[in-house]
Amino acid sequence: MTRALALIDGNSFYCSCERVFDPRLERRPVIVLSNNDGCAVARTAEAKALGIGMGAPYFKIRALCEREGVVAFSSNYALYGDMSRRMNQLYQQFSPEIEIYSIDESFLDVSPLPATQRTEWAADLRATTRQWTGIPTCVGIGPTKTLAKLANKAAKRLPAGVLDLSDEQVRREVMASFPAADVWGLGRASQAKLASVGITTAAQVRDMDPKLARHLMTVVGERIVHELNGRACIELEAVAPTRKGCAVTRSFGTRVTAKIDMEQAVAGYATRLGEKLRRHGLATDHVTVFMHTSPFDEEGPQRSVSMTIDIPEATNDSLELIRVARRAVDGLWRSGFRYSKAGIITDDLVPPPVPQRALFDNLDHERAAKVMAAMDEANRRWGRATVVPAAVGVAMKSAFLTKFERRSPRYTTRWAELPFVR
Repeated sequence: MTRALALIDGNSFYCSCERVFDPRLERRPVIVLSNNDGCAVARTAEAKALGIGMGAPYFKIRALCEREGVVAFSSNYALYGDMSRRMNQLYQQFSPEIEIYSIDESFLDVSPLPATQRTEWAADLRATTRQWTGIPTCVGIGPTKTLAKLANKAAKRLPAGVLDLSDEQVRREVMASFPAADVWGLGRASQAKLASVGITTAAQVRDMDPKLARHLMTVVGERIVHELNGRACIELEAVAPTRKGCAVTRSFGTRVTAKIDMEQAVAGYATRLGEKLRRHGLATDHVTVFMHTSPFDEEGPQRSVSMTIDIPEATNDSLELIRVARRAVDGLWRSGFRYSKAGIITDDLVPPPVPQRALFDNLDHERAAKVMAAMDEANRRWGRATVVPAAVGVAMKSAFLTKFERRSPRYTTRWAELPFVR
């Protein structure tokens, strides 16, 4: 039995989710914006044809969108997450071994299938997904994850939307003209190093001496060379790995120039960080707070700073996270700057300690856990940020929540937002 993995992904996934519930969007240019309606993070082919690039700031393309009739949506993660769940539920009928790689991409193990049946299997998977969920997809098949990703990328240029690279001769033909920049795992820095030695195609990367690849791009580069040659170095992870890091960052709707506003914003982010950690059953013993001005404010002074603070005992208590985050703000704040973004980041997450009364401080962890559980339940039942710590600021609470001014209804997860059929 030869190893074969399929990668299926939703085409312009966020935009496709919007189209499922509004057929009027078919063949119209559609984009989905990042948090706070900042940048374009998903584009249909029609929007790409207008020259709207990935990450384009909305304030720069707003006039173009209005002139060309581009429909812009705020991110609707509740809808996208639920559609992703439905698609992966469907995939389980096609393969028992699945790795959910991202919200719109999944690897499926198709090794038991005879090589001659894989293309037909992939076409059936694609057609069934479209019929049952409404989401258009492409499927790539290869003996390694990197080759499956490459096949998926190449399949997007094929009418059938399916490409099987199990055969070595087919791989050679496809990789001869496949840009190295589109190979999975090669970032901009690696691309620049490869270009400096005249390597611009996937075939040239495949034919590199592994030692040279390691020298230029560390062990990651050597692994890519082996994967492109059909030697598997990255295993299928059917069980999702434990989350290693977490971040809450936001661009401000208006520039922040007062310390109290920054304190309240960071307190809001720390509150959200605590919610995320509790939901995943994790805790942290350090956080990094950052803040910076905008490079688009060309005439104003620029500043970008960060500070990491250790916590004596791992915690997911929002109140404790707020306390250390505000210490960081005290250390970082300088007046005279117009801050555009701030955030709180943590990594090396660990399971939370068993709730108990601490020996060396006055914090009652058992009581704190009950308070957090009550706050989470209230926010789950009546909506996010219904109950927040006072440090977030009652008057400013809404100002620092993520803006979703262009969000479509959460059709599949809110009774009040169910679509009507006439």
